[in-house]
Amino acid sequence: MTGPDIAKEEHVIMKIGNDIYYVGVNDRQKALFENMWPLPYGVSYNSYLIIDEKTVLVDTVDVCYSDIFLKKIEDALAGRTLDYLIVNHMEPDHSGSIRLLRQLYPDVQIIGNKRTFDMLEGFHGIHTGLLEVKDGETLNIGHHQLSFYLAPMVHWPEVMVTYDATDKILFSADAFGTYGTLDGAVLDVDMNLDHYWDEMRRYYANIVGKYGNPVQKALQKLSGLEIKTICSTHGPVWTKYIPDVIKIYDQLSRYEGQDGVVIVYGSMYGNTEQMAEAIASSLAEHGVKNIVMHNVSKSHASYILKDIFKYKAVIIGCPTYSNQLYPEIDSLLQKIEVREVKNRLFGYFGSFSWAGAAVKRLAAFGEKINWEVVGVPVEQKQGLKPDKYEACWELGKAMAERI
Repeated sequence: MTGPDIAKEEHVIMKIGNDIYYVGVNDRQKALFENMWPLPYGVSYNSYLIIDEKTVLVDTVDVCYSDIFLKKIEDALAGRTLDYLIVNHMEPDHSGSIRLLRQLYPDVQIIGNKRTFDMLEGFHGIHTGLLEVKDGETLNIGHHQLSFYLAPMVHWPEVMVTYDATDKILFSADAFGTYGTLDGAVLDVDMNLDHYWDEMRRYYANIVGKYGNPVQKALQKLSGLEIKTICSTHGPVWTKYIPDVIKIYDQLSRYEGQDGVVIVYGSMYGNTEQMAEAIASSLAEHGVKNIVMHNVSKSHASYILKDIFKYKAVIIGCPTYSNQLYPEIDSLLQKIEVREVKNRLFGYFGSFSWAGAAVKRLAAFGEKINWEVVGVPVEQKQGLKPDKYEACWELGKAMAERI
């Protein structure tokens, strides 16, 4: 366990390695990440300072927290200047404080790749004092030797990671990140991780999900490195649980689902919901234990996507609405398509009052995304009849037997 290494005025700065300090911040104010995804546990913006013969800062934080952040850096430097800023990722929650940092340390050299600098000028108007690095290049800062590896589209095109060969630390940008603030502790071994595991899956499904192939390429590129610590830009610093973290990212990026079924439904007056209940009862009766049900009008898409990435089977149903899909289901299907979720077993059902369209449109979705259709789709007119209840039961049975 590490303790506070520097405590000045109101800020405690945590030492996480040999001359390496955590200088990140917590955001418990923001309700929606990217103005889309709920943050019930908040989120951290992680930044790291290496104090060697040269001083190096790895990434910055959201501009809303720049005052706290810059004071932490000033305290940790204890009168020294800042020599380098490494920009692994240009998304504004990590690059937002760069302009203010450059004003405070005008001679700081900013390290990045060509795409980094295109964005740096676009976001901040900065085009001088830059040190461009290419894939595999190194920088010796004294005791520490840093190497840079490009990881494009994990999850922006300019992303790279930085590896400290001395302490075997990977500064991984957003990779291996999670939602959730760091409530006192910074290292994984010093905290209860229960909620972080699902928050990591949700973060991946929401933010990184489309980019499974680039994640796989990055994992392969980095597989030859000896990694004792992973310093992501969100969430805990990983030490003991690195194998678990890599396993989760490997599974998610290969779209490998666990045994289980996600039932997602929309229902205006409860008739379609009865169909979903019948299917769930059949799944349970036929031995499926992991069953997650989401009423799309109540469950946020963030959590539905997390479960779709987690489990291998998806059953979706809704009523026809103005000769279209139920709007909230339609919106969810677009989000699934954007993420190009692969290798799922798919069942579907729907209802209508006078002209059916939902089942036909769900069929088109399954064909477009190339999911394997299981069972016979069920379409009910108006209230649930015994024959349609039986058809729902058979759909659940077919899915249970296929898993």
